Amino acid sequence: MSGPDATRQHLRDLALLRRVRDRIDREYAQPLNVEALARGVHMSAGHLSRRFRAAYGESPYSYLMTRRIERAMALLLRGDLSVTEVCFAVGCSSLGTFSTRFTELVGMSPSAYRRQAPRATQGMPPCVAKRVTRPVRNREAPVAGRG
Repeated sequence: MSGPDATRQHLRDLALLRRVRDRIDREYAQPLNVEALARGVHMSAGHLSRRFRAAYGESPYSYLMTRRIERAMALLLRGDLSVTEVCFAVGCSSLGTFSTRFTELVGMSPSAYRRQAPRATQGMPPCVAKRVTRPVRNREAPVAGRG
């Protein structure tokens, strides 16, 4: 397919991918998986994953986990929930997977983040603090003591 038909199809695909991304942003705490997301836009899971990665630079699962970790960071700073409660509140069903992914994206464990983050952003305007503490996508955060 080429020309105007290909352009129309590409624009339709982008609109569907935006719907998937918006659903992840809204429903990150729900039990979502690539198959369910793909069914919602009438694509196969493989096709959705390929198109999503081409459009946004990461897989739908990676995007979902980043959203969950961002929300977890905010909940951990609030301080009224345990790490386990935060894990479940953001839609993760395994504390081990949550802690591993959190450490990969943030560069420290959830417990260490809770202890250290308030001091690291002290005195910064909230908009700057949010940008500085945003999880790193598509690459692991540097691990303290390595590298």
